[in-house]
Amino acid sequence: MSVPLYQAKAEFFRMLGHPVRIRVLELLQDGPTPVRDLLAAIEVEPSALSQQLAVLRRSGIVTSQREGSTVVYELAGGDVADLMRAARRILTEMLTGRHELLAELRGAEVTP
Repeated sequence: MSVPLYQAKAEFFRMLGHPVRIRVLELLQDGPTPVRDLLAAIEVEPSALSQQLAVLRRSGIVTSQREGSTVVYELAGGDVADLMRAARRILTEMLTGRHELLAELRGAEVTP
């Protein structure tokens, strides 16, 4: 029995639903990155980063390659970078709308 597309999408977004995973995907938009650089940029315990990288690897959204003693991660495809940019645009629009609403509410509070 196949999973409905909407359910598969929900599972995909749940997989993305962790701040460390999102930060990893943001950093990997710039290209392949050694795990030590990810660790320095994200500032979490190595075991926590390793756990989140494993989730991303299992999902197929990132790939890893060993180069000597270093493991380098990269996005599995350009669509992930597009998704991260789209999320930024959507959030910007949402926050802009909230700022405008807040300004309106503050203006309504002014008494004559």
